[in-house]
Amino acid sequence: MKIKFWGVRGSIPSPGPQHVKYGGNTLCVELYFEDIDRLIIIDAGSGLRMLGNRLMAEGLAGGAFQTEIFLTHTHLDHIIGFPFFGPLFQSGSRLKIYGPVTCEEDSLETVIGGQLSYRYFPVRLQELAARIEYMNLKEGRFDLGDGIQLTTKYLNHPLLCFGFRFEYKGKTCCTAYDTEPFQNLFITDPGDPAYDEIMAYQGEAVARDENRRMQDFFKGADLLIHDAQYSRQEYETGKRGWGHSPIEYAIKTAMQSQVNRLALFHHDPMRTDDQLDQLAERHCDPRITGDTETFFAREGMVVEI
Repeated sequence: MKIKFWGVRGSIPSPGPQHVKYGGNTLCVELYFEDIDRLIIIDAGSGLRMLGNRLMAEGLAGGAFQTEIFLTHTHLDHIIGFPFFGPLFQSGSRLKIYGPVTCEEDSLETVIGGQLSYRYFPVRLQELAARIEYMNLKEGRFDLGDGIQLTTKYLNHPLLCFGFRFEYKGKTCCTAYDTEPFQNLFITDPGDPAYDEIMAYQGEAVARDENRRMQDFFKGADLLIHDAQYSRQEYETGKRGWGHSPIEYAIKTAMQSQVNRLALFHHDPMRTDDQLDQLAERHCDPRITGDTETFFAREGMVVEI
C-alpha cells in the first residue's frame, strides 16, 4: 500500500511563501495498491486538482479510468477540489463517490455536485463526461473487493464525519481527519443548579467509552493519519468543541493504540512552515513518542506500508 499526500492543510487553502514546505492545499490523500493497480482517494480538497492533473498526464486520454473517492464529510475544505478534478471531463472515466449519510434533506450527489452549477462554476454537473455513482456509507465493515477491507467509524465533529480503516494483506492505513476527544457534555459541577448526578455520570461513561472505541479503531495500524490542528494550549483556550484535536492528544492516542507511524495532519491555515518545523522538533522526538514514529505530513510525501 502506497500513500501519497496531495493536500494536508485544514479549513481553507493557504498558498504563499510561508507555506511552501508543508503545502497550502486542503485535504486529499491517495492510496495506491500497486499489485492490483487500484487507486483509492480519501477526500476531495484542493489537493485533488494536482492528483487529477497527474492522472491525466499519465495517459488517461488513451483509455477508461476508474477510481473511488471516499469522503470523510462534506465541509468545503474536503470537497472544494472536486470541480477541478481532470478525469471528470474525460470520456470513459468512472467514479464511485462514498460519503456519510447525514440527516440533511439534500443527497450526497446534491451536496457534492451542487458546486457544479453556473452560479459557481462554468460547467454543470449534467455536462460532465465521467460516469459518477454516489454511494451512502454508514458505520460498519465493508468488503471492497480485491482483498481490501474497510471499517468506518463516526468521529467527533460538528458534521457527521467518518474515520476510515483500510486493511490489505495484513497492512493497515487508518484516518481520523476531523475529530477531537469525546467529552462529557453535561454539567459536572454539583454546585450548579442544573446539575444532575445521573446525567453527569452517564455523560462521563459515554465519553470514556467512545474514546476507548477510537483507540480500538486505531489499534495496531501501520499508519494513522490524524487531525492535529491545534496545540493543547490553543485547544484549551478557545478551540474546544470546534471538532479538531490537540497535537498532544493525537500522539497519546496513537501510542496507546500501538500505532507504528503517525502522520499529523489538517494543519491550521495560519501555521507557517517555520512554526510547523518548531512543532515537529518539539513533538516528534522518539523520546516522547516511543515506538510510534511521528511526523507532520507534507504535500508530496509518500509513505509505503
